[in-house]
Amino acid sequence: MNLYMLKTIKSDLPASVVVFFVALPLCLGIALASGAPLFSGLIAGIIGGIVVGALSGSKIGVSGPAAGLAAIVLTAIGSLGGYENFLVAVVLGGVIQLLFGVLKAGIIGYYFPSSVIKGMLTGIGIIIILKQIPNFFGYDEESAWDLEFFEIDGGNTFSELFSMLSNIHPGAALIGIIGLVLLVFWEKVLSKKSKVFEIIQGPFVVVVLGIVFFTLTQNYDALSIGAVHMVSVPIPEDINSFIGQFSFPNFSAITNPEVWIVAFTIALVASLETLLCVEASDKIDPDKNVTPTNRELLAQGAGNIISGLIGGLPITQVIVRSSANIQSGGKTKMSAIFHGFLLLISVILIPTLLNKIPLSVLAAILLLVGYKLAKPGLFKQMYQLGWKQSIPFFVTVFGIVFTDLLVGIGLGLMVGIVVILLKSYQNSHFLHIEDNSNGKHKIKMTLAEEVTFFNKGAILKELDSLPRDTYFEFDVTKTRYLDYDIIEILEDFAFKAKERNIDIKLISKRGVVENPPSFIEFFKLRPKSNISLS
Repeated sequence: MNLYMLKTIKSDLPASVVVFFVALPLCLGIALASGAPLFSGLIAGIIGGIVVGALSGSKIGVSGPAAGLAAIVLTAIGSLGGYENFLVAVVLGGVIQLLFGVLKAGIIGYYFPSSVIKGMLTGIGIIIILKQIPNFFGYDEESAWDLEFFEIDGGNTFSELFSMLSNIHPGAALIGIIGLVLLVFWEKVLSKKSKVFEIIQGPFVVVVLGIVFFTLTQNYDALSIGAVHMVSVPIPEDINSFIGQFSFPNFSAITNPEVWIVAFTIALVASLETLLCVEASDKIDPDKNVTPTNRELLAQGAGNIISGLIGGLPITQVIVRSSANIQSGGKTKMSAIFHGFLLLISVILIPTLLNKIPLSVLAAILLLVGYKLAKPGLFKQMYQLGWKQSIPFFVTVFGIVFTDLLVGIGLGLMVGIVVILLKSYQNSHFLHIEDNSNGKHKIKMTLAEEVTFFNKGAILKELDSLPRDTYFEFDVTKTRYLDYDIIEILEDFAFKAKERNIDIKLISKRGVVENPPSFIEFFKLRPKSNISLS
């Protein structure tokens, strides 16, 4: 194991640096959007990296504060009467997540269609691009760290883009453009020239360049970048002021029913986001690792308990961090753990240096992450797979872009279910038509292995369309499950068949029955090893 870690550290350490630079502004921005202390976002990032990273079974997943919970946190802090009361809900939410893990609720993540997961990744990629464009050009808004389309100030994603047009900052835009060009050049050209450029990641160089640019242009009014366009890490004056940044839960609020409602909401939403992220991350993992979902819920629960106890925001596994980790070559969980330690060390030792990083440089890094998640070729690929894959995909993408993450996934999932129902409707039976049998038109219907009430409409339609004077063979030899709703349809059909001069031949593993007097009675008498009924 140690030898393996030594082999992968050359990939994990550079990847952790990239994830660190992606996570840092996200931690601060999400805290800001949540109406929580800025330091709370950093705490969640540190705990998500070190604690959850260590406990998780995911090799490439990275956890931290999630933008999807920002609106819940913002509302809860106000309704619960303060941040300390809210922290009680975070701790309880973690306990509930532990319970989810023990109850093996992680299996839920496997029930999301692949097309919806791909749509989720693509939608998030587009959102990252749209939200970071203003930062890239020096128009910095809190909404840059929020994944929702409609924003708290009444605007939306596109209105921010229009507002940006009249608020472009030359210096921030210039270093952002230089950074983005360098990132692309580093990845497409330099990294293929020498292994040195693979070990030294482009994002690290771009961040250093951003710090240098800020330092050199401070005395040039046209290009000087103000504090509003920079990273803003809280700077403690001494050890006491550093410790003073931690908040602690007010457990006297535990008797408040609203605290429990918020706790359950946090646990449910955080668990769902985590499971979706796990599924999505595993799909884009080049090594095709499979994350144990129940263990992930346990890790997330432990992380949220610790985060809540020391003043941190709720934690989930985050696709932006995870995809940045994968794209940067992370191989094991050590990249997530390293990034957590980098956050911790930097907050303690070099907060002043971090505050010299222009947000436009970090936006350039995120723009590239977003592009890799939402490559144009993927749209063509999904379209070519046919409507059964493409429609849930596109609905999920548009849902995420124009609403928020969970609503978009919910819409995609609903469409996916409709597609499944349509497929089930079409595949419940096979109809074979022959010319004549004893002077009658012969039609044979063979049922599928499993026939549920979803197939009711299709079978009923076929039975009603049978012409008079038909010899109808009904084959259930291969059927293992037959819903009672279908049996009732057959019972009604048998009654009407006499009026239409339709002869019925029922074929099953028990033999052949001509014109069965009752389908209900026939299937009641089935052997235990035969067809299962509901």
